[in-house]
Amino acid sequence: MSVDTEVGVAGLGVMGSAIARRLLGCAHAVRVYDIRPEAVVELAGHGAATAPSPALLSTSGVVILSLNTAEIVEQVVFGPDGVLSAAPDGMLVIDMSSIAPGRTRAFAERAAKLGAGWVDAPLSGGAPGAERGELTLMLGGEEEHVERALPVLGSLAARLTHLGPAGSGQLVKSVNQVLVGCGFAALAEAAALVRSAGLPPRRVLTALTGGRADSALLQEFFVKFAEADLSPTGRISNMVKDLDAARDHARSAGTPMPITTAVAELHRWLTATGLGDADNAALMHYYAPLEVRP
Repeated sequence: MSVDTEVGVAGLGVMGSAIARRLLGCAHAVRVYDIRPEAVVELAGHGAATAPSPALLSTSGVVILSLNTAEIVEQVVFGPDGVLSAAPDGMLVIDMSSIAPGRTRAFAERAAKLGAGWVDAPLSGGAPGAERGELTLMLGGEEEHVERALPVLGSLAARLTHLGPAGSGQLVKSVNQVLVGCGFAALAEAAALVRSAGLPPRRVLTALTGGRADSALLQEFFVKFAEADLSPTGRISNMVKDLDAARDHARSAGTPMPITTAVAELHRWLTATGLGDADNAALMHYYAPLEVRP
């Protein structure tokens, strides 16, 4: 697949838009679809072609999904006007959404019956990582489909790991989200302690850098949390979904997850208070509700 092969992108939220812009910047022809016309218009302004329905993304041959739930993935791909509703034979679907591994395996089997390939490619690194081409991707799927996806995904990622058959990438993304979600909860609690003492967050970060508490998560998010910066990087509701998927798999395997359960319920409480669409830094709302309302 040459770098100028057209790629369809379905879902133009913060992440999908960043993916589409990066692909355009890497000389791919890109065709986009979203239910929100303003998102489509914005990408068209960057040079993307547009599709009025998911079915019309099928002209691309390779379609990336960046969608919020398995239900939306199912509708966009297998619905009456879905990506695989017309001439699906030979198409490749690359699902960069974060959904349950079992649903991914079922979708891959359905796609195979229609003659289409499926690669699950959940990501870590967020929209900034996509725009820099520095995502970490966890891949699941048949070897031939993964090989076909690499020229496209290589434009988006600095690290790609093929982990096994369909669903394998989603399972490892669940591991990632357990670590990140629980890490966010710890960061929020530490940031609340710093705020209560009136310490300067950036100086605290300097003091922690290089010690055992240091991490990429600390470097990227500690000041953001301490300053209650709600600029969008990831949504509370998405973390609930991801942690629930991890717990569902753990229950089926008989694996206890007490810390993940507590963190999932903290995020669920925030969603119930109306902060589901807020950035992950809205965890600070638990400690200082009046200061971080979006």
